[in-house]
Amino acid sequence: MNQEDMIREAFKHKSWNEMKTNDSWRIFKIMAEFVEGFEKLGRIGPSVAVFGSARTKPGTKYYETAIEIGKLLTELGYGVITGGGPGIMEAANRGAKEGRGKSIGINIDLAFEQSANPYIDPDKLINFDYFFVRKTMFMKYAQGFIVLPGGLGTFDELFEALTLIQTGKIGHFPIVLVGKGYWKGLIQWMKDVMHTEEHNINIKDFDLFKLVDTPQEAVNVIDEFYAQYLLSPNF
Repeated sequence: MNQEDMIREAFKHKSWNEMKTNDSWRIFKIMAEFVEGFEKLGRIGPSVAVFGSARTKPGTKYYETAIEIGKLLTELGYGVITGGGPGIMEAANRGAKEGRGKSIGINIDLAFEQSANPYIDPDKLINFDYFFVRKTMFMKYAQGFIVLPGGLGTFDELFEALTLIQTGKIGHFPIVLVGKGYWKGLIQWMKDVMHTEEHNINIKDFDLFKLVDTPQEAVNVIDEFYAQYLLSPNF
C-alpha cells in the first residue's frame, strides 16, 4: 500500500475531529523532546557540532579527517556533537572518544537508517523523532559548526544555520566547511549566480563561513573565533 492509499484508508476510519485531536496530543510529544534535549545538553558545556554524510566509509579521506577533528576539538576542551549516526558522525564521535573528551549524539529515528554509533557516551545520547527539534538542539548548544562533505541532510543543517545568522535570529558563531574540492563548485555558483546574476544574496554573506582543507585549520577557526571575541558558551 502506497502513502496515498494509506491516507485514504485513514480517512475512512477517522473523522476530521479525531485527526485534529491526534495532532493536539502530538504537541506533548514534541514538548517532551524539547525538554529532554534542553535538560541533557544544558549540562554538557561548550561543544562543537560536526556534520557530514552518513555514507562515508571508514578508512576514506573524510572519515579520517573527521576522526582527527574530533580529537583536536577535545584537546582544546570542547565536546563533540554529531547527529549520532554512521559515516562522518561516527568518525567525529570516535575522535572525541579517542581524545577522551565528551562525545554527544543527537540521533534521529528513521525507517532506513540510522542506529546510533558506538562511540557516543551512553549518558549523552538523545533520540528524536522530529527533525526540527533536533536542529534546534544543534543551533542552541553548539558553539560552532564544522561541516564535511555530505548530502541533503548536511546541506539542510548548513543552510538553516546560515539563514538564522544572516537574519539575526541567532548570534554569529563560526561555520567551517572542510574540503575545498567538494565545496568550491557550490560556492562559485553562489557567487556567480546567486550574488552577481540574480542579486539574491549580499557579498558579506560569504563572510558567514570559512573554507578549509585540514583538520587543524578547521579547529583553528573555531578556537580563534572565541579567543578573539571572548564569547561565553550559548548556555
